[in-house]
Amino acid sequence: MSIARIYSPPKSAMQSGQGRTDEWVVEYAPGERKLIDPQTGWYGSGDTNRQVRLRFDTLEDAEAYAKAQGLTYEVEARRQRPAIRPKAYADNFRTDRLSNWTH
Repeated sequence: MSIARIYSPPKSAMQSGQGRTDEWVVEYAPGERKLIDPQTGWYGSGDTNRQVRLRFDTLEDAEAYAKAQGLTYEVEARRQRPAIRPKAYADNFRTDRLSNWTH
């Protein structure tokens, strides 16, 4: 019986958008450890489930899939995102600023 992890992926560090953060991901836990291949020197294992990453629209869909496959799973709570405060470039030049504008 495999163990799976169900979580909601965080925002990408490479962009400021919130794309693909409203879905849920099912990943399998490693079944065996990685070993060094003596011919190539690369790390690898025979565990192909490590490459599987399934995406679902809702947590309920992800849990239903895990139950249907007979997986033991753990659900990681979704992290709360801070509220985005709208800003305007013109606010840098307001006359009622509390501090001086500098570069």
